[in-house]
Amino acid sequence: MIKEKIIFGIHSVQEALEAGQEIDKIYLRRALISEEVRTIKRLAREQRIPVLEVPVERLNRFTRGAHQGCVAIIAQVSYTPLEMLVPQIFERGEDPLIVLLDGVTDTRNFGAIARSAECAGAHALVIAERGSVSVSADAVNASAGALMRIPVCRVPSISG
Repeated sequence: MIKEKIIFGIHSVQEALEAGQEIDKIYLRRALISEEVRTIKRLAREQRIPVLEVPVERLNRFTRGAHQGCVAIIAQVSYTPLEMLVPQIFERGEDPLIVLLDGVTDTRNFGAIARSAECAGAHALVIAERGSVSVSADAVNASAGALMRIPVCRVPSISG
């Protein structure tokens, strides 16, 4: 069983962002304001990492440590840029089969879709940055490992 990996604390998260660590999501305590938090938000925006502002109780569920109002979830996989993947598929002389997931939020459904997509020969799965499921430990388990074999692309929006 894969366990979710986290980084917590403002400076730790900022350092991880600056080092280019693959991060899935960042959770910040609501109304948390500081220069470091502004830097975290800027770096996350540049790297297209969703930042969610949540109550402190939600952060406390991630860790009993001194999170300082900031928790980052480490990505289980490296997200593939869609704009790089599609030309590679065409260069191989193949027609792309890409599965767009709009509004899927349940990790078990995501895993089942990933298994089916892999069996059907899909080249990639595409999820939205916000309001969508992410590649979590539970999703990888539900996919029976398919999410480790099929590229996942994260885009700002599915609709356009």
